Amino acid sequence: MALTLVLLLQLVFTGVASGNERVTLQDVGAAQFPRYLSQLKGKKVAMVVNQSAVVPDSENAEEYVHLVDTLLNKQVNIISIMSPEHGFRGDKGAGVTISDERDPITHIPIYSLYGHNKKPTSAMLKNVDLIVFDLQDVGVRFYTYLSTLHYVMEAAAEHDIPVMVLDRPNPNGQYVDGPVLDLNYRSFVGMHPIPVLHGMTLGELALMIKGEGWIENADQLQLTIIPVRHYHKQKAYRLPVPPSPNLPNDTAVSLYPTLCLFEGTDVSIGRGTPLPFQIIGHPDVALGKDSINVSSSTAALNPKHNNATLRIQKLSAEDALGLSPTWWVRSYNAFQQTHTPFFTRPQFFDKLAGTSLLRQQIKDGFTGEQIKASWQADLAAFKKQRAPYLLY
Repeated sequence: MALTLVLLLQLVFTGVASGNERVTLQDVGAAQFPRYLSQLKGKKVAMVVNQSAVVPDSENAEEYVHLVDTLLNKQVNIISIMSPEHGFRGDKGAGVTISDERDPITHIPIYSLYGHNKKPTSAMLKNVDLIVFDLQDVGVRFYTYLSTLHYVMEAAAEHDIPVMVLDRPNPNGQYVDGPVLDLNYRSFVGMHPIPVLHGMTLGELALMIKGEGWIENADQLQLTIIPVRHYHKQKAYRLPVPPSPNLPNDTAVSLYPTLCLFEGTDVSIGRGTPLPFQIIGHPDVALGKDSINVSSSTAALNPKHNNATLRIQKLSAEDALGLSPTWWVRSYNAFQQTHTPFFTRPQFFDKLAGTSLLRQQIKDGFTGEQIKASWQADLAAFKKQRAPYLLY
């Protein structure tokens, strides 16, 4: 492998995805070379990719290689790479600032879109004829690869550069759930008026961003989507590579939409333990009967309750089919019994939720069912709005 991703790509992504029908890596947009390779020939190409941009090895379909290596072998002229949060190799923790670098093997410059700039600059786009975007998303509004897509599209429209999105399945694609973002809470962890779980792929969202005019000069953007073959949202898909350091398996990906809201509270969701996004715990409030120790790691440099022993509840994917407000309500009530502060970062909780109403509902004693019921009218309107952009 030409690019220095070998160690990361040796990770095995295991989990609990089930079902008789599965989408495979051979079906992802990036693997559909006859559908797009001719459009890259003779172009100076910039790639928006990270460790998740893998395709089947042409010599062994059970193995995979990085898309950049494959395209270089096919004589595509890749002049630069742009990487999102967690970096090109996907080994940096959440929120860690990423610096620009140059690949030591290919000498291709790697520009960070999670450092001094979140939007590609004119210097990054100099001499670029086409931007190819290929990131594995998890289908959650506050997972920042969607925000990176937004800024890439906006910069491309400003510079009259076409964008090609190589689509990948949404592992949470069967769910449309949660509060729709109030634009007063717009941020890099929520840029669009969509629910927490939107049930769309990044290809579909790219069409919606353009179609709804959510970027400047949207009408001018030349946008191509290479869809996933034989895909519908109920099909299981086992991610071949972890999309980020603290989502190591399918269980974590399933629980992430619910558990990430706890980042605005004093509850640990397992960063700094062997079970990130698979537990809830606290040193003093008994959220469960098991225990686990927290310690800093590369993926969690300063985890919540570092060096403490947590009293935890282990969760399975079935504990959060979509969003599960019951876990927020139960945990808040447990904290109230011990007079321990729960909402330690209320503004961040609201930013993730996309509204302050959810936090108020929890404080006012709403049940999980009542909270879910309050979302339904907005979700119905969103489903109607998104309908023209669905590919699957």
